[in-house]
Amino acid sequence: MKKAIISFAISAVLGFGLGYLVFEVIMHDSGKQPQTAQATDTTAATKDQKTDSKQASATATPATTPAESDNILSKRGCLGCHSVSALNLKGGQVGPDLSHAFVEVESKHSMPIEEFLKKPNSAVMSGVLGNNPLTDDQRKQVLDLLKKASETK
Repeated sequence: MKKAIISFAISAVLGFGLGYLVFEVIMHDSGKQPQTAQATDTTAATKDQKTDSKQASATATPATTPAESDNILSKRGCLGCHSVSALNLKGGQVGPDLSHAFVEVESKHSMPIEEFLKKPNSAVMSGVLGNNPLTDDQRKQVLDLLKKASETK
């Protein structure tokens, strides 16, 4: 009985420790780089504002337009897990940043992003999109947004 309790306690400590390491340390550290880039962009926007307020407002409008709640990633709940730092779309940290997804999906998943959005081959995304697939129009909107993000950075 004592051996079982000790084994359980050691397993629990190792499990929680590994979970903490993966989700807090590794995942949190990977999210720091986009935040740094966003801070740099904010500083640049502030300098532009001081230089020419008309030019700054024109520059700020495209940067904030995608962040509105009417974009497809907000509507479909993608930002619950993902962010798109290239478009200043802050979201969850569970999924990867989608700033470069337009060009990286094919190498990671061995299929073009268009096909991945139709029938994803990752366990998580097949569960997310399997029961609620994107329509052709929604898929086009996602592709347009992700293409814009990949061209921004």
